[in-house]
Order: sequence, then structure tokens, then C-alpha cells
Amino acid sequence: MAEENRYIIDFYNHYDEDGRLAPRHGTVEFLTTMHYIEKYIRPGSRVLEIGAGTGRYSHALARRGYAVDAVELVAHNIEVFRQNTLAGEEVTVVQGNALDLSAFPDGRYDITLLLGPLYHLYSEEDKRRALGEAIRVTRAGGVVFAAYVISDGCLLDEGFLRGNVNVAEYVEKGLLDPRTFAARSEPKDLFELVRREDVDRLMSAFPVTRLHYVASDGCALLLREAIDAMDDSLFRLYLDYHLATCEREDLVGVTSHALDIFRK
Repeated sequence: MAEENRYIIDFYNHYDEDGRLAPRHGTVEFLTTMHYIEKYIRPGSRVLEIGAGTGRYSHALARRGYAVDAVELVAHNIEVFRQNTLAGEEVTVVQGNALDLSAFPDGRYDITLLLGPLYHLYSEEDKRRALGEAIRVTRAGGVVFAAYVISDGCLLDEGFLRGNVNVAEYVEKGLLDPRTFAARSEPKDLFELVRREDVDRLMSAFPVTRLHYVASDGCALLLREAIDAMDDSLFRLYLDYHLATCEREDLVGVTSHALDIFRK
């Protein structure tokens, strides 16, 4: 885990996480996640965001009047998080690890967000530990949001379309299965790429009820140039289309990020 943390910390010390979500195509994931949070959050809800990054979701919810606690591994991100905090926000942030939330009591939170840590955990044991901790701190009846990086959307966008990933080389190195094109990642690769069946297998260990499985950005990265060129009216129409189709079984695998939403 120390090696994994070193790769993560070095990456986020130099990465503009706020900038990733700023372009119009980058807002699709944010707006979709907020759309689903708003389905379940209620006045007086207490929120925990695990792996809060620079606080995009924590601040958005705190500015809507919710009490938010945040946990973040990377000190640089915490510094930016605090710089982005406005007067009057009921929000706290501490340094911590998704694998150990022992500082937080059982059943405290109505909404728990695990929107980043599973991107960087490589063993089923660690993934289930992070999920188990998120579930533990959530009250009975509360809702957990867990995000994943999905291999097929990334392969289509970064590999076949943009050439930022050499697909043939990845197959040769064993990072992609030559028959199924399932991905295999290591800490030095930074991101753990999964598919829906991997998420289902992970979640089979927990007595929870799935509410939604969502292609949270769908084809937004694949279509980034077209989306960024849309005027406001067309973008609203595209977002309506995306929200109407992002749970369709025939489309949920074609995305770069997915959101698993379940009730404790």
C-alpha cells in the first residue's frame, strides 16, 4: 500500500483535478453524479466524502446547506480543498485513507461518497475493505455512491480514437487480454480499469440493495470535441439524452466512469 500511495500522491501533486471537470464534456460526470445524489439526499442529511480530492462534490453539497465531512489522502488536494472553502460552508476535511476510517463511528452518515478511492485499489481485498468501511459508517437505510474507471470507454477513447494508449503494446505486455480485452492494472499504471462484471463480483460480498448502476459520463470523453462545441441549448438536450439512457443495460459498459449506487 505504501508503494501505491507514493504513485497516487505524486500524480495528484501535479494533476489539475478541478480542471478535469471544468470543460463542458467534463461536467457530464459531475452533473450526472449530482443528479443521482439529489434523488436521495434530504434536508438535514449528513454526508461523508471519502477520497474527496479538491472538494468539488463536498463544496457543492455544503453550499446547498448540507453538513459534509471529507477524507482525503493527498496533502496537496487538502490544501486546494481548504482554499476553495467559502465562508459559511459546514464542511470539514481531514487527511486519511479509505481503507481505514476508524476515526469515524458506525452508522453516522446518510450519504456516503466513495468517488475516487476505487480508481486506485488493485486487489479485491483492498476494494472490499474500502467498500466495507464506506458501508460501516453509513446508517441503516443510507445510500452509498461508489465510482469506478471502466476499461472499455477508456480503451475506445484513449486507445483506438486518440492513440494515447498503444493497444497492441498493451496486449503484448499482458495489460489487455488478447481475447476479451479485459484490462489488468498495477499501481504504476495509476488507474484500476474494471468492467460491470468485476463490480458485481465485488458487491456480492455485501448485504446491500443496488438502486442504480450508471454510466456516469457515457460517451462524453469519446465525444469531447463535439460536446465542447455545443451551444447551451444543444448541451442541455444532450444531457437530457444522457440521463435518459445512462442506466440502459445495452449502454452501461460504454463509458469511462461508472457509478454504483446502493442502500445499506
